[in-house]
Amino acid sequence: MSRKPFHKVLIANRGEIALRIMRTARRLGHGVVAVHSDADADAPHVRLADQAVRIGAPPPAQSYLNIPAIIAAAKATGADAVHPGYGFLAENEDFAQACRDAGVAFIGPSPEAIKAMGNKAGAKTIMQCAGVPCVPGYQGEDQGDDAMLREARRIGFPVMIKAVAGGGGRGMRLVSDADAFPDMLRSARSEAAAAFGDGTVILEKAIPNPRHIEIQVFGDSHGNAVHLGERDCSVQRRHQKLIEEAPSPAVSLELRARMGAVAVQAVKALGYEGAGTLEFLLDGDGQFYFMEMNTRLQVEHPVTEALTGLDLVDWQLRVAAGEPLPLRQEQIRLEGHAIEVRLCSEDAAQDFMPQSGRMALWQMPDAIRVEHALASGAAIPPYYDSMIAKLISHGATREEARARLITGLEQAVALGVTTNQSFLLSCLRHPAFAAGRATTGFIPVHRDELRAPIAGAAEAALAALLLSVSHPLAYPVRGGRSLGVSFATPLRFEIDGEVVDCELLRERDGSYRMNAGDAEHRLEIDALSDDAVRFRHADIVDSARFVRDGDRLFVHHRGRTLTLRDLTLAAPQSTAAAGGDGKVRAALNGRVVAVLVKAGDRVTLGQPVVTLEAMKMEHVHTAGLAGMVSAIEVTEGDQVTTGRIVVEIAGD
Repeated sequence: MSRKPFHKVLIANRGEIALRIMRTARRLGHGVVAVHSDADADAPHVRLADQAVRIGAPPPAQSYLNIPAIIAAAKATGADAVHPGYGFLAENEDFAQACRDAGVAFIGPSPEAIKAMGNKAGAKTIMQCAGVPCVPGYQGEDQGDDAMLREARRIGFPVMIKAVAGGGGRGMRLVSDADAFPDMLRSARSEAAAAFGDGTVILEKAIPNPRHIEIQVFGDSHGNAVHLGERDCSVQRRHQKLIEEAPSPAVSLELRARMGAVAVQAVKALGYEGAGTLEFLLDGDGQFYFMEMNTRLQVEHPVTEALTGLDLVDWQLRVAAGEPLPLRQEQIRLEGHAIEVRLCSEDAAQDFMPQSGRMALWQMPDAIRVEHALASGAAIPPYYDSMIAKLISHGATREEARARLITGLEQAVALGVTTNQSFLLSCLRHPAFAAGRATTGFIPVHRDELRAPIAGAAEAALAALLLSVSHPLAYPVRGGRSLGVSFATPLRFEIDGEVVDCELLRERDGSYRMNAGDAEHRLEIDALSDDAVRFRHADIVDSARFVRDGDRLFVHHRGRTLTLRDLTLAAPQSTAAAGGDGKVRAALNGRVVAVLVKAGDRVTLGQPVVTLEAMKMEHVHTAGLAGMVSAIEVTEGDQVTTGRIVVEIAGD
């Protein structure tokens, strides 16, 4: 591509990556322009940009993919460069070509390079011709159901289905046997078409229990290419990364040199310019296999920045302006160890179901690097990826980096929307991760151990106390002794799915006594504000943060979030299991992408009936009982809210 200096950068993305790019662009003297959907009209990336342009119309999920609107925004604001951040447009050759045609610098590789490597099937062919070891599979043109099943049998189960234009785990399914293959194939195609506009898939042999290793590369327009070491991205759920670290505990100096040399050779062969990542599977014998190349900046790039001391966005901007790479390979140094976790608005206990809503209280730690674009009171819409922050630590050793990250994550406060904070802490603390033994099977194997423990009696006592003192009609808390007679207050609340019945009594010495069954706990309040409490329990002075929202209370204590619902005055509720009354309800805010049954069909217990998409992932809803479908309440394309009835079933 023809390179020339530029002065104003439009950032065609949202959230934390938009703020991240702004920070470096401004340091280099560039002006910055934001774009936004209607859902993001008052988002931080909009408020902090020099200029901002509304793009697209509902649905908000599609606004950031509106190429003509983004090009028009660049022209209207005088932006002479576009940074796509990461995501779909960062790996879209049509977008890179549109920028070229408009005379706007695209901060990324050429359309030709994106096209060559953005398609998984084509990329594997290129790598195979270059002698790079690849995962055995099928990437043929015949996409018929029968042909795909036949090829899957030839490869041998288990197999991976992957979207050719995919990324981030979308359009990817692990299939264990032939019976499950047709449904998995349909689901993968549907998710890929919704996310990338292309439902084409490839098949790969599933390598048992591998490491996911990626090599960060850079190329420039002067023929230079380097690698910046590897990142280990093995800790994943739904084939999406949760924890990334560098260097990998499984990669020796010799293996790093071999993998790096292969990656640099590929960059030079392509004439590749800008940031990219070659992704490999590493088996237990030390053999590595190419999977794909991401022609963009990765979510986990701060890990490499911590290790090298470099600013990768700075490198992107300089390369896009036609400058040579700032360093040669022998000048690049990797020092210490770095780990990143992705804080996501999702419920790990409910199969990582995405969550949306209002983040009532948000406070991130200062001692480690945190990338985010949230504030207390901000809304988390259901249209975008569930990642809401990245926390990154760096230390002289892996153990030092792990300890710093645990402390920082414990201090992070995110109340009002369920997150995976406790799950991430469990991962970091797990003996297998601590020993550097985590593979892609880490979460599936240890899932039950990684889930947060049920709240104990001491936490229930704290919950009861805060539920009482935070009530809008509660008397103000005053310290010291009281001569008045107090009476026990009965409380009933739900915490971690368990219902607790107890009594709370204010003693004359100012302390509180909570009785639940045979358990008794005594607490004292040292200080209380609208969202924080300092208290004493069992001779320990402790603190917690909390937010009250009607009959719900959110408590942050020692890195764990407790969610309570006040049932003291609530009417008795139906004990019917979810869907057990014949009504299948939406488990989340989302869009209907498939109605799998029709009125009059007979269904069995657990049979899929409707698929919803939220935060770029599909979620299958199943029948809660066997019977006949009596009503379909939605059609494909409908946007539904949590709890809405989507299908009704008359039980047998």
